[in-house]
Amino acid sequence: MRVMGVDPGLTRCGVGVVDGSPGKPLRLVRVTVVRTSPDDDVALRLLGIEAGIEALMDELQPDAVAVERVFSQNNVRTVMGTAQAAGVAMLVAARRGLPVALHTPSEAKAAVTGNGRADKAQVTNMVTRLLRLDAPPKPADAADALALAICHVWRGGAQARIDAARTRTTRTGDTRTSDTRTSDRGGAGL
Repeated sequence: MRVMGVDPGLTRCGVGVVDGSPGKPLRLVRVTVVRTSPDDDVALRLLGIEAGIEALMDELQPDAVAVERVFSQNNVRTVMGTAQAAGVAMLVAARRGLPVALHTPSEAKAAVTGNGRADKAQVTNMVTRLLRLDAPPKPADAADALALAICHVWRGGAQARIDAARTRTTRTGDTRTSDTRTSDRGGAGL
């Protein structure tokens, strides 16, 4: 499975693409940052993010997209820009019919380090090791995007199979039901 991870932001939107499957070695496809100028109007910045992500999706052809779930922070202005950038990434994926998953920072941290409260240095170190990179990805937005992609490869693929099985069970007339909602845990970003 090829997963594009997106760490949304208006100035720096991290994008990391990974090939892999649960239990198998991961392979880095690309890591980059889509940048916009803080001097530009927000609408133009969102257009720039869209164009950057569109070009990467056209080139790299991901099977799924994992976006960091936006949560409430102290700075409302920052969270609004982050949410807008996340929405653009989801829109671009939806246009292509790609599945989109939202992972919390804690989920991504736990997936790559085993600790949902790991700091940025720990996440970057483990991403570097898991992908067998010669140097840590920079800036942190790039490492965070890769952590989201890895999280989805390891967790999202299994969840997609569970959801597909539930859908098949529902179609065959089995009356059992389950709750597939995820919790919205707050906390600091990746």
